[in-house]
Amino acid sequence: MGNGFQVQDRFADGAQYIDGELRSGTSGRSHAVVNPATGETVYRYELAGTADVDAAVAAARAAFPGWSGATPAERSEAMHRFAAVLAEQADDFAYAESLQCGKPVKLSTEFDVPGTVDNTSFFAGAARHLEGRSAGEYDGDHTSYVRREAIGVVGSIAPWNYPLQMAAWKILPAIAAGNTIVLKPAEITPLTSLMFAQAATGAGIPDGVINIVTGAGKEAGEHLVGHPDVVMTSFTGSTAVGKRVAEIATATVKRLHLELGGKAPFLVFDDADLDAAVNGAVAGALINTGQDCTAATRAYVQRPLHDAFVRGVAELMETVRLGDPFDPSTDLGPLISHAQRDRVAGFVERARAYATVVTGGEAPGGDLEDGAYYRPTLIAGAAQDSEIVQSEIFGPVLVVLPFDTDDEGIALANDTPYGLAASAWTRDLYRAGRATREIKAGCVWVNDHIPIISEMPHGGYKASGFGKDMSAYSFEEYTQVKHVMYDNTAVARKDWHRTIFGDR
Repeated sequence: MGNGFQVQDRFADGAQYIDGELRSGTSGRSHAVVNPATGETVYRYELAGTADVDAAVAAARAAFPGWSGATPAERSEAMHRFAAVLAEQADDFAYAESLQCGKPVKLSTEFDVPGTVDNTSFFAGAARHLEGRSAGEYDGDHTSYVRREAIGVVGSIAPWNYPLQMAAWKILPAIAAGNTIVLKPAEITPLTSLMFAQAATGAGIPDGVINIVTGAGKEAGEHLVGHPDVVMTSFTGSTAVGKRVAEIATATVKRLHLELGGKAPFLVFDDADLDAAVNGAVAGALINTGQDCTAATRAYVQRPLHDAFVRGVAELMETVRLGDPFDPSTDLGPLISHAQRDRVAGFVERARAYATVVTGGEAPGGDLEDGAYYRPTLIAGAAQDSEIVQSEIFGPVLVVLPFDTDDEGIALANDTPYGLAASAWTRDLYRAGRATREIKAGCVWVNDHIPIISEMPHGGYKASGFGKDMSAYSFEEYTQVKHVMYDNTAVARKDWHRTIFGDR
């Protein structure tokens, strides 16, 4: 895996992909991509400056008439070829994703890459199903119908936790609808976003339709969001940065899609399958080393099951294997950086003053000492209003709290500013139905936590943002709905004209 290219050679021309070619950035500042498992630099490049953003937007604007004017079938065929190219290069994508993120290779090969290929295939088909309301004579004298049109140049910003999948989630619905796009990936994880754009070119998608600018948020990101030729912004990241993106976007009256932070509750009722809940909690909390905005972070367990749940989760967490991401037996890789590991450790250390660290709560030494590793951590006994319960940690940390009544459990699940995802664990159909209705989150799983599918939307409530990624619902973000109305009477003087001049 990954033997087909060396990163520095593959991107020797730079980390900007503009109008179908790699270029070097013009900011005058360089940046390193670091393997978080070893601390070693794997790629160094020049960051994008505002001139690079301008060039990328200009390329996207020039490509828009041709791409938006293509038939849905033509766009669909190109995107089907795109999916095929991605599938052919799956090993290289998995290697690069694990290298820059520290993901266990079994996660990148079984989740990130196939999920992206599937998402590309889905939008290749969805490109042919951009439909409006049926035409009709709603007032008797006119025929009305709805056109759904591409909006123009999209400027999007993707995070570092799922660089490949987040690039796909931003790019695919935009181009399937006929738009062109400039994407800014996180500067610490640009490799697979660049490869994604290159694969699109290889599949025959025209130059300028997909452009990548890799730069700092304050310079390249803010300039992209505020660019006058960018008509829509999609951002995935923290709620704090999302607020800044919203300020810039609304100043130029842009359409805005935000997918922000999360603090997903994991609600276990007393009739739940305890073994299933324990397994689901560990998997849901530790996926991507907990660096997932939908990860299970707050387990509320009805009191009769609480102690057994804590014991079960602690025992299972202690079997999780930390190690080299490229070892197929590794379960948990490092966090994205030493700074992120230290941030997570800070939350846990402060929690020791008011809660119990049941297992974990430390960085491993030995062979893993140079990496940004942190052991799976379970915390019990915290208060609902404590920092460890209310704040997004973005690491392999699960907090468990008891509850007594169903009313209390659902109230606790809703008691944070966030509302991205949640799960409910019960054998009772009515309990499950109530939980799915009353938990304020964009996705509520029942007796599972984490699975996503291309056909269904992903997006949040409250401080977790608004708008949808994936599914046909995402086209609401990337298309303009236009009402067209034809007069059918051929009468010069309409009856309603009397309200403006003359008499009946």
